[in-house]
Amino acid sequence: MMQYIADKTKASQANIALVLKHEQAYINRAHENAKGDVDIDGDDLADYIVSRKDVKLDELTVENILDAEMDYLMDKGHAGYID
Repeated sequence: MMQYIADKTKASQANIALVLKHEQAYINRAHENAKGDVDIDGDDLADYIVSRKDVKLDELTVENILDAEMDYLMDKGHAGYID
């Protein structure tokens, strides 16, 4: 997955890992609905990651990394969007 994201975004492995680490922390604090799904607002997630002190990336780069990750997960059947 890391290589897939790097190929799509041209971000470094270190920056991708940092974004994914903060994303996981955000998701871990989110609440599951009755079906066990977690509804994450992409804008809120990107804002949260950009606000972390150790993240020196702009919001567009963070969003591109998150979008590439979602593309990968959807391709593998592990995630999807709720309409």
